Amino acid sequence: MKITSAKFVRGITVDDTLLGNTIPQIAFIGRSNVGKSSLINSLTGVKNLAITSSLPGRTKEINVFLINKNFYFVDLPGYGYARTSREGRERIEDLIESYLFNSLYKQKKVVLIIDANIGMTDKDEAMLRELEEHGKDIIVIANKIDKVKKSDVKKQIAKIEGIASGHHVVPYSSKGKIGINTLMNIVLK
Repeated sequence: MKITSAKFVRGITVDDTLLGNTIPQIAFIGRSNVGKSSLINSLTGVKNLAITSSLPGRTKEINVFLINKNFYFVDLPGYGYARTSREGRERIEDLIESYLFNSLYKQKKVVLIIDANIGMTDKDEAMLRELEEHGKDIIVIANKIDKVKKSDVKKQIAKIEGIASGHHVVPYSSKGKIGINTLMNIVLK
């Protein structure tokens, strides 16, 4: 399957009936500034569909995109550091938790995006374990793989696979166009 249409539906900051309908949802989660929005843009082929920024914490709401008129890409705010107040960070954490764990929303898949160069941080691993505890179908993306020294790629992927044991790990680069077809095949099947 190929993505033939992608459009922004709306940003959500509280429970919303939009996500309570029967349209399948693919959620994208990761630390702030890990490249979630860039990944969505590269998958859809629409350059500025999801707004990107070099500032951590730019996404402060759940952004919903209708893909091929039959499923949603759900771009969640990043966890961890964000350029906002403590209350703002807490509000973002509550929003993520409400969508992923404390609601009636059902995700077809959850795409956990990590920085391949940094590897799986404690916060990434905590998110992975919580997703597992809630029975989510998880795909792990080793993003920005093009920034890892070529001689270290296999070692970095092996470390990530060790922590994410049992989950599909996809090396990915939006800029280098690495892993797009692999992820597309997993997400769209």
